[in-house]
Amino acid sequence: MSVSDTSVAHPPAPSPVPRWIGPTFIALAVLTVPWIGVLAMTLPKHQYAGHYRLAWVGFDVLLVIMLARTGWVAWRGRDHVQLPAVMTGTLLVVDAWFDIMTSHGRDQMLTAFGSALLIEVPLAALCFWIARHAERVRRDRLRWALRRARDGVDLERARLSAQ
Repeated sequence: MSVSDTSVAHPPAPSPVPRWIGPTFIALAVLTVPWIGVLAMTLPKHQYAGHYRLAWVGFDVLLVIMLARTGWVAWRGRDHVQLPAVMTGTLLVVDAWFDIMTSHGRDQMLTAFGSALLIEVPLAALCFWIARHAERVRRDRLRWALRRARDGVDLERARLSAQ
């Protein structure tokens, strides 16, 4: 067997989640569509929220925590930066959406749109790019390590067969 022989079958990489997860979540998405219709038909157009201030302050505290977590993990060069980056990006998109949807009057609406277009959406896009880039780097490193390990095994086999 030569050192560069690639005929040795390697087992496929294991899936990161059980196979039933995908179909289950797709089914949940499909089942949620009728619920959206029910909400669209039955929710009041206007609603007074008793804890409106607490809801927004709590949400923004969570956003601060996730921004800090993403920054810290990225600064430390950790491989698992994808998760906090995706969570932060998602919170930023949700923040933009609800800022716009809960704004009252022209001035609030313009402020919400401006904040969404200039701050929240671009920052969310950066978070999603961070997650995608970090995952790509992690996969490339894993492939490199597997290739080195496989080459080491192939070299050892070649050495043993030469004896």
